[in-house]
Amino acid sequence: MPANVFEDFVAGDVTTYGKRTVGEDDMVAFAQEFDAQPMHVDPQAARETFAGQLIGSGWYTCSIAMRMFYDNVLAGSSSMGSPGVDQGLWVRPVLPGDTLQLRQTIAETRTSRSRPEMGLVNFVFDVFNQKDETVYRQDCWVMFGRREAWQNRNAENLNGEPAPASQGTQESPAADAAQQPGGAPDIPARVWFDDLEIGDTASIGSHHFSAEEIIRFARAFDPQPFHTDPDAARETHFGGLCASGWHTASVWMKLTVAHRRAEARRAREAGAEVGRLGPSPGFTNLRWRRPVYAGDVLTYHSRVADKRISSSRPGWGIVSTVNSATNARGEPVFSFDGAVFWERRGAD
Repeated sequence: MPANVFEDFVAGDVTTYGKRTVGEDDMVAFAQEFDAQPMHVDPQAARETFAGQLIGSGWYTCSIAMRMFYDNVLAGSSSMGSPGVDQGLWVRPVLPGDTLQLRQTIAETRTSRSRPEMGLVNFVFDVFNQKDETVYRQDCWVMFGRREAWQNRNAENLNGEPAPASQGTQESPAADAAQQPGGAPDIPARVWFDDLEIGDTASIGSHHFSAEEIIRFARAFDPQPFHTDPDAARETHFGGLCASGWHTASVWMKLTVAHRRAEARRAREAGAEVGRLGPSPGFTNLRWRRPVYAGDVLTYHSRVADKRISSSRPGWGIVSTVNSATNARGEPVFSFDGAVFWERRGAD
């Protein structure tokens, strides 16, 4: 029997677990790959940023929370993945040397009407540091197999029933070239809060998800069998090895940083100054719409949905964006609504 099935989760239960001290080397290594902004990778340069010191990437915090959740709840469970996150708030920065724990509240449980073998559990996570300060809060749903259906399914697999056919694409060496950020050189670079217009849309780049990369990320942060073991993944409802949702999100950040650097470079080559970017307060409506299989190439997009002058930070504005990714078949696989602080022109 798995450690946890749907029936084991009871609305109202609160538990605390984990305990992970954040090392500067690990924090910086994640950022160098996925979020290489000065405030995340360079202690000296970070002092000149909005944050004023070296801080962890928000996506690193999400990934650490995922690993604590796996180690204490998901390992050996009937987990069937997650459809997404309703809200994620980066409440305080995570600093090198912080010791993090996770407080889990089960807000709601309900059986699936369309898939009676499955139930959904609504978790609220509060990640807090050694000062008992919340650094990250997440409201999400996770799918779990129900006890009887899971027992029957495992019995069928043991009796040699064929695994479901994979819906994934095959590995394509040519896809390795699809790593570059997108760009529109005929449009003036958008490098200040003031430059952005509501409705501005950019293709920020494409990325090929190899099996090796999927497994490497998942082993570090989300080692569920359908992310780490191709053979075991074929026996699941996914039918093949697929990327962790946090991997998909972290690649969005990686391409966003590359796209913004390219825009800044274009502006400087034209003799213009470039506004600074600050951190993000969080995101909403994050949806993993389809699995991202080994060999898939995703193309990411970002659209300016709104902008407003910050009331708390003079000289800065907050830009709201709608972000998404599609696979090579044009199918939407990932989306979320985000926000970021952006420097205003002429502000000191």
